[in-house]
Amino acid sequence: MNMHMNLKHHVRAVARQFHLAGDFLEAAPYGSGHINDTYCVTYDQGGQRVRYIFQRINHNIFKTPVALMENVQRVTTHLAAKLAGKPEASRRVLTLIPARDGRAYHVDAEGNHWRVYLFIERARTYDAVESVAQAFQAARAFGRFQTLLADLPAPQLHDTIPDFHHTPKRFAALEKAIAADVANRASLARPEIEFALRHQPTCGVLLAANLPERVTHNDTKFNNVMLDDATGEGICVIDLDTVMPGLALYDFGDMVRTTTSPAKEDERDLSRVAMQFPMFEALARGYLSAAGECLTPSEKKFLPFAGKLITFEIGLRFLTDFLAGDVYFKVHREGHNLDRCRTQFKLVESITRQEEQMNRLVESA
Repeated sequence: MNMHMNLKHHVRAVARQFHLAGDFLEAAPYGSGHINDTYCVTYDQGGQRVRYIFQRINHNIFKTPVALMENVQRVTTHLAAKLAGKPEASRRVLTLIPARDGRAYHVDAEGNHWRVYLFIERARTYDAVESVAQAFQAARAFGRFQTLLADLPAPQLHDTIPDFHHTPKRFAALEKAIAADVANRASLARPEIEFALRHQPTCGVLLAANLPERVTHNDTKFNNVMLDDATGEGICVIDLDTVMPGLALYDFGDMVRTTTSPAKEDERDLSRVAMQFPMFEALARGYLSAAGECLTPSEKKFLPFAGKLITFEIGLRFLTDFLAGDVYFKVHREGHNLDRCRTQFKLVESITRQEEQMNRLVESA
């Protein structure tokens, strides 16, 4: 109880540093995110309850919170300008509430960076996709997000996590971890290490394809799109911490990785891990319906491959972390990162088997 009171007291103190009208009513932890601390805060504004999202940015993961917030502010301002005058524009983009000193964030006494968004009502996120219609809507929302940001004026956005999707560097990190074997685990992961080494040639394919750099989201999990409660439409893309320069295909590839298999990311029964073609079809059609006119022929050609590459890359990261002694990803059981690696590599195999069919679909779409 005491901790809850302290939390409310602390959030209330932070709230005073932002341009918020009315009376502070309550604060409660919110959502299922793993990185930042998120709270839903309710105000009474003239007898009406209005909600806000407060977030404390995790500066252990995001080392440059000021640069990160500069990105978020530029992106949300640009999106709001593009959507101005459209129906329910304020529900289609995150709205930052400025701090009293005019900045987009507040730094508390402990050096934590806080931000506040207007709460988007009558919409929600889902931790797992429930239908092909939802997959279509999420992919369409991410495609629209990329398209609206295609004309973001210079300068370039900051890299909030440098080399985030640089697969060859991820592979080099794995090779280092195998050689060092600090946790004495390489013998437990022989088949996975051999799988990784066999697939090394895929690592540099997208970087060598000379694709245009774009503004990308870089964390296109299904639960980073809010779906409208009434219509089911994908109305707002959230979690903008990793928005930075990248390849459009990174975003599409991560959608394929996180949406097409019914199995959890750490599923131990690998027979449940498979790319479901109807889900891929929904993603491809949804994404192309919004971003198709913006994409080059090369970008379209590599859409199916991107799913395989990003899934392989995340598998590499899980394997690297397992060999290093679980220093990056949170683990909840013995061998957790190895289990995660195995699901990714199994999904790579499933995608590879269906790649020709995927290519035919994208050509026809």
